[in-house]
Amino acid sequence: MNNHVTINKLSQMRLHGMVTTYRTLMETGKNMNLTTDEVVSYPVNAEWYKKHNQRLDRLLRAARFRYHTGLGEIDYSLDGTVDKNQILRLSDCSCIDKGQDILISGPTEFPVY
Repeated sequence: MNNHVTINKLSQMRLHGMVTTYRTLMETGKNMNLTTDEVVSYPVNAEWYKKHNQRLDRLLRAARFRYHTGLGEIDYSLDGTVDKNQILRLSDCSCIDKGQDILISGPTEFPVY
């Protein structure tokens, strides 16, 4: 089988996440005992995550947030009232699916640039 033809076709279809994973599988897959499902699912999942992350990045840029920050940048040591475990539980957004309300109050501090 000609792997270069497959890689070229994936590239032409702009499936660059699949190309990267497919190349990795071809380089390392000979030493691994992969099932057919695994050989197919790894590149498909890689492409899905790549497209998903690109979409999130595009939406974040379009939102034009004043401050760009993430959960990793929260300082939990300031006064001890912010529970890291609670924040991480909220970060999966399961409360939305459950229809639960969340109220977060208090002062926030942002870096001054």
